[in-house]
Amino acid sequence: MLRVAKQINCTEAILKANSPSCGSGKIYDGTFSGKLIDGDGVTTKLLKQNGIKVITENDL
Repeated sequence: MLRVAKQINCTEAILKANSPSCGSGKIYDGTFSGKLIDGDGVTTKLLKQNGIKVITENDL
């Protein structure tokens, strides 16, 4: 995803809220209990570390 984002000069991405991969700010804890924890998903972290702003559909 990062490679493609860089190829198209992406500066902002809209990803799925609460996802352990795509969530931003709050993510599911991975136990399938529906519990949310503070943090970013792995894809979100990678994008943010590379200067790409990440929001979720809840931010629209």
